[in-house]
Amino acid sequence: MTKPMLLVTLSTVIIATFFRITTRKLALVPSRLQFAAESLYDFGRNSMAREQIGGQDFRPYVPFIVSLFTFALVNNIFGIIPFIQFPTMAHFGFPAALAILLVYPTYHFVGIRRHGLRGYLKNQFVLPGVPKPVLWGLLIPTEVILKFFFDPITLAIRVFAAMFAGHLLVAVFVVGGEFLLLEAGPLLKPVSLISFALAIGITLLEALIQVLQAYIFAMLSAHYIGRALAESH
Repeated sequence: MTKPMLLVTLSTVIIATFFRITTRKLALVPSRLQFAAESLYDFGRNSMAREQIGGQDFRPYVPFIVSLFTFALVNNIFGIIPFIQFPTMAHFGFPAALAILLVYPTYHFVGIRRHGLRGYLKNQFVLPGVPKPVLWGLLIPTEVILKFFFDPITLAIRVFAAMFAGHLLVAVFVVGGEFLLLEAGPLLKPVSLISFALAIGITLLEALIQVLQAYIFAMLSAHYIGRALAESH
């Protein structure tokens, strides 16, 4: 049991407990916690699932998209919580597992179920009106590489790289400030204040990026599902 594994387990408990408590006694006039839960659900439902999948097909996929968003959000925010200070998505295995083991098979499965295997492949890779030499020599190989290999990998790398880079920058400025304050000469000690100030500023920026990356991850997942269900390329 490593720290990232423990944090992933903790995030699942936090999310499940939060929604369990906030939906236990629903009221017409919501409490603050109920309002927060409803806002999260409404954001995932309307701003991601409905917008990317479409008004006719989005309903069955709302729980999946909301779960992806809240899970990525909590694990990202761990990076700025004192004494935890580790965004779980900075460990590549976790976003890779979400993208490759959950999102990737989901959108291919729903596309095949909607169109049939042959219809789905044709819908995804064949663009009407394109000359056959261009279609078979360029378009189809490119689409196969993108949709079967690059899409899940880039989905995972995007959130991983943002979380890893932000966490690393904060660590560099904090460690640098500590070194300047404790080990450097008298003339350099005041510079440690600049380093600590930059660390605080980057932490605030990282908080914004953590929310944004959770949104992008869930939004792109919904986009892939919507693309698989679409009737045309």
